[in-house]
Amino acid sequence: MKVVIDTNSLLSLVRYYIPFDIKSILFDFFKKKIEQGEIIIIDKVLEECIYNSKGIVIDTLPYLQDKAFQKSAKVPYKTETLLAPNTKQFLHQLNTVFVNSVIKKQRGFSEVEFESQKDNFLDGADAKQIILCLNLIKNGEKVILATEETESSNDNKLFKKIPTICKELGIVTKTLPALLKLYKEIDMNFK
Repeated sequence: MKVVIDTNSLLSLVRYYIPFDIKSILFDFFKKKIEQGEIIIIDKVLEECIYNSKGIVIDTLPYLQDKAFQKSAKVPYKTETLLAPNTKQFLHQLNTVFVNSVIKKQRGFSEVEFESQKDNFLDGADAKQIILCLNLIKNGEKVILATEETESSNDNKLFKKIPTICKELGIVTKTLPALLKLYKEIDMNFK
């Protein structure tokens, strides 16, 4: 199983779990899974982790910026040349299914403005994670996209949220607590 993890899930990990991880069980577990390529952190997510919440993810998980670790674990996953397996279909869905048409209409985007917004979305972490998942699935991998986002409320964004897009594409999403329950080798019982 491969897990593509987003910035908010990493933030949740370091804010709500790691402080109680007295024996470094989760800290070591995530390090091992990242090193083995089972948990994937893309370049856009790592970049967000550096700048979001005063870099708490990087401060708490310093191995993510350790050059030797990055080299051996191939972190972050480079997305610069990543394309959707069926690019034409994906772009069609982006224009029709994944766009929040109410917001698009309210804001009155011209075609040029919409294309610019679409390019920004495609270059962002959300789209890159989704496209990576599609490629992994195409290669026969079982994939989960870990995100703390929910399908409800779109925060007035032009494009729908990760879980909504993933549901349409057949990509499994899990929140961090649901993901951790899948790993039987870690004991999440507090005494």
